Amino acid sequence: MSKLIKAVVFDFDGLMVDTETPAYHAFCKVYREYGKELPLEKYAQCVGTSFDVFNPYTYLTEILQHSVDPEVIRKQVDVQYKELLQHIQPRPGVVGYLTEARELGLKIGLASSSFLGWIEPYLTKFNLHGYFDSINTADLVKQVKPDPELYLLSLQKLEVQPEEAISFEDSLNGFTAAKRAGMHTVIVPNEMTSTFQFEHYDLKIPSMDSMSLKEVIQRLEQQNRVEVLD
Repeated sequence: MSKLIKAVVFDFDGLMVDTETPAYHAFCKVYREYGKELPLEKYAQCVGTSFDVFNPYTYLTEILQHSVDPEVIRKQVDVQYKELLQHIQPRPGVVGYLTEARELGLKIGLASSSFLGWIEPYLTKFNLHGYFDSINTADLVKQVKPDPELYLLSLQKLEVQPEEAISFEDSLNGFTAAKRAGMHTVIVPNEMTSTFQFEHYDLKIPSMDSMSLKEVIQRLEQQNRVEVLD
């Protein structure tokens, strides 16, 4: 259908399944139990990447200014997080996009800063495994997003050039990685990342059920200007 676009590459956390918003809420709840707040602008540093950039566990121990074992905080956050994840489902339009990509004859990749052990149960639970021609996670690279390594590896395995592929991202770190890899960039923010200041993307849509994949591709091929659909 498209002479230009041959592949689509999806992020996972926050984009396909919104595990990111519940994570932030879980941290916020634990922080408040200690009488502290976790500003979103602080937490945003680690969204879509690793805790090497900003570690919300150790940050709480630092601002408390007294000895609290980060492992204790980790367990408290895990309890809250698991509760919030109990009824989680793929974000609207995700399965539709994967199905449509197959129908359009596009190659499909997944590029995530998370480890496969975290993603695998969700792929199995929601029957998503079979859609992907390539799955690349933190296990396979030296640097996660915002470094472009995950996307460059995806492009290599899918055997396409950067200009022949579209990345779908929800976070600034993920978007930066895709941009650095030279790909077309589509932003699909979730509840938490909708407040992030994205710049110089190719297209931004509120959700995947707001526009068909075919229309996304047509817009990217026909227009060179930034578009925001609210």
